[in-house]
Amino acid sequence: MTPEERVPVLIAGSGSAGLCAAVWLARFNIPYKILERRNGPLEIGQADGVQTRTVEIFDSFGIAEEMLREAYHVLEIAFWSAPDAEKGIKRAKYEADKETEISHQPHVILNQARLNELMTGLLGSNPPIEYRCEVKNVVVDENADSSDLESYPVRVDAVRDGVQKTYRAKYVLGCDGAHSIVRKSLGFKMVGDSSDAVWGVMDIYPRTNFPDIRKKAVINSAVGNILLIPREGDSMVRFYTELPAGTKVSDVSLEKLHDHARKVFHPYEMEFAETFWWSAYSIGQRRADFFHRDHRVFLTGDACHTHSPKAGQGMNVSLQDGHNIGWKLGMVLQGLARPDILETYVLERERTATELIDFDRKFTKLFNTKYRQEHGITAGMFAEQFTKAGRYTAGQAVQYDASAITDIGEHDKELVAKVTVGMRFPTAQVVRSCDAKAMQLVKGLPANGQWYIVVFSGDLSQPEAMSRLDEISSTLSQTVQRLTPTGVDPDGVIDRILVTAGDRKKVELDTIPDFFTPVTGKWKMKNLGKIYADDESYNSGHGHAYEAYGVDASKGAIVVVRPDHYVAKVCRLEDVESLGSFFEGFLVPARS
Repeated sequence: MTPEERVPVLIAGSGSAGLCAAVWLARFNIPYKILERRNGPLEIGQADGVQTRTVEIFDSFGIAEEMLREAYHVLEIAFWSAPDAEKGIKRAKYEADKETEISHQPHVILNQARLNELMTGLLGSNPPIEYRCEVKNVVVDENADSSDLESYPVRVDAVRDGVQKTYRAKYVLGCDGAHSIVRKSLGFKMVGDSSDAVWGVMDIYPRTNFPDIRKKAVINSAVGNILLIPREGDSMVRFYTELPAGTKVSDVSLEKLHDHARKVFHPYEMEFAETFWWSAYSIGQRRADFFHRDHRVFLTGDACHTHSPKAGQGMNVSLQDGHNIGWKLGMVLQGLARPDILETYVLERERTATELIDFDRKFTKLFNTKYRQEHGITAGMFAEQFTKAGRYTAGQAVQYDASAITDIGEHDKELVAKVTVGMRFPTAQVVRSCDAKAMQLVKGLPANGQWYIVVFSGDLSQPEAMSRLDEISSTLSQTVQRLTPTGVDPDGVIDRILVTAGDRKKVELDTIPDFFTPVTGKWKMKNLGKIYADDESYNSGHGHAYEAYGVDASKGAIVVVRPDHYVAKVCRLEDVESLGSFFEGFLVPARS
């Protein structure tokens, strides 16, 4: 009989979704194991576009700096069309790749293998990844109690180097791609369709006189379309190439891709010094009919949604699936949150996948020459719609529905006009009071697993504002204490951030309530790094944070931010007691 190995969380697949979930589990000190059928880490990834939202996630994990140093930064898009087919393509206009207000982070290009390597670096010196291990079957004990955290109701059968292995897990994540064995074992199906449109993709080293070869470019010619994406390293370029109607994937060759690209770029010369990688595919949009089995097995990434690569969504949305489920599993298995919090993964990411496929279906039609001709879509209209899609393609349009962890109120916008509950928490420059450092506020909210209560207190040099802060701090302290286990730092489950208005030099830190300067860490020192001011900095100007968030400094506001940086709740300072009932709706009380 094959011996069983027990592990709290088993992850099938070491792609972006699986690794991102593993980063969270490692931060919560939850044992896990990743089973990967490949012989080793990914060497050449097909995905390369990194959305601003994904860059923000990497920044919250503390690994954005290396990525940004190595990546190609997409700053401008060149739109090309062919008003005269015989004369060939001509530049129509330039546009900024993204609006500044979308994110403080850039849109970049970096190979998926490198992104995976950066995440793997957060998993310790010996990450628990079993390579050459292929999942064969997944079975869930239907009689298991979903709230029983002591049971291991999921059996996973696998083969490694020809040897049968059996695992027992509390939870399993199916991150094993479009041909997911986990999904097939559960009997789930991919629902959707595919089109007759065939595209080729190739990473090439071009010899050309085309002037925008190092810019992202959308080229609409009389013979087809090309989406040009410069790659990191200043030399390689990726072409996504629309092939003529009637083309079959099986008939595509590298020579045909080269010949077709030359025709699209007419009158410019286009030769290929080397082709690093190429492929051909038909466009399809499909979604799994179910995302979970008994809230013990969850599908993520390509295992539950597939679509075209045009908008650069695949790797990003997959990674964000893992980002969503990872912290929730961590809180549940640490005994900090009730298991029903896991139901919100399905609520949130099913909708995200559905919206993604609907968007992708419309977006890919823009690249279809026949569709544009039939619907009278001009080159100018194409460029306009492409630009309008920027917020979505940046990953910043995701909005989660109301749930136990997302409390949407009728008057939210009256309190914080430019923050939306259910969407990611935006950022603005502030000045850290303890050392006068100008910084983005989200840098003060690292992704270590805590919830954040962000208090906009107003100008504390005004006696009424300080008095109000004193009053609410007592209630906040009691709420946090009730939900913080013995032996855990006071900011270990629910952290706190104070953002003041006005001249910070008029307010001494020792006059601010102790709740905002908790005693933490190995040396049990007072933590002064949680207090920020919306004030003029010495070298970086004024961030105008209250204006950026839409907060009236005379009234103040409270914003609750989830561990994944999505906004969970907003309320008036006077309604601070509502935070207690909100948190107790899903967290496990630790103290009476």
